[in-house]
Amino acid sequence: MKVVITGGAGFIGCNYVRHALAAHPDWQITVLDKLTYAGSRDNLPDSPRLTFVQADICDPAAVSEALAGARIVVHLAAESHVDRSIMGAYNTVQTNVMGTCVLLEAARQQAVERFLHVSTDEVYGPVEEGRVAEQAPLNACNPYSASKAGAEQLAYAYFVTYGLPVVITRPCNNYGPYQYPEKLVPLFVYRALRDEPLPVYGHGMQVRDWLHVDDHCRAMDVVLERGQVGEVYNIPAGNERPNIDIVRLILDELGKPATLIKHVQDRPGHDIRYAINGKKIAALGWRPQVPWEEGMRRTVRWFADHYEWLEARIQRDKDYFDMWYADRA
Repeated sequence: MKVVITGGAGFIGCNYVRHALAAHPDWQITVLDKLTYAGSRDNLPDSPRLTFVQADICDPAAVSEALAGARIVVHLAAESHVDRSIMGAYNTVQTNVMGTCVLLEAARQQAVERFLHVSTDEVYGPVEEGRVAEQAPLNACNPYSASKAGAEQLAYAYFVTYGLPVVITRPCNNYGPYQYPEKLVPLFVYRALRDEPLPVYGHGMQVRDWLHVDDHCRAMDVVLERGQVGEVYNIPAGNERPNIDIVRLILDELGKPATLIKHVQDRPGHDIRYAINGKKIAALGWRPQVPWEEGMRRTVRWFADHYEWLEARIQRDKDYFDMWYADRA
């Protein structure tokens, strides 16, 4: 069975490819990835059941060719960093909205049997109290989350208008190996190993629910296999922690002093808290399995043990890090 995974050379994508190769011996997997700064061919394992196609999801001809004969599409390709979307929204909107439209149209033409669109809990905007369920209104507050909200609305429209068998997920904050070091955990591991200041936005009390990528991969499978087409499924972890707690754990695991913490000006429109209700996916039989502290410490250690991997990626896009953190670190 041919399965196309977009963005498969990125963080969540390469972890899902590994999971899928082990969990689905009947899958022939095609990874479709542009290989932007965040994607690397060497993130992927070697397997006779894996085909790699380097292409832009905004290219209709390339997407149509890659999807030929596919029965399942798992759509993970995205510009996924809020900070970069704030620096310039165009690329984020182009990839996340128009790229999704191109994929949906190709999937419709190919009559795929299931299209999994992976969105984000950030589309709800800040949640000051309680946890939001899937029917809550969307209130995206930055260009990245707005683009993801637009993309999933397109996916739903293709279900309603054309009958495309779409399912949508809204996972919470992922962490784990192979995450590009623009995100908090790998970036702060890299800087701590170098005894450089860790630039914590504002007071550091912004709360996120931390989901290990292995649990996310299992959740995607559950939604693919048991989810109802046209439905949205939150994927929470039940591990709500303020960012400052993550920073302190990183320093503790690496044996580094708290004096490396440097509170800096907060980023514009920084949502204070995300929190989602997971009753719908729990009813399908999914529960997170990775304990938060164990998973986080294991992740910190993975990055510490792969310092050369971190260094190579930082150097690949050094202009961005120099520009964004020039006045913050």
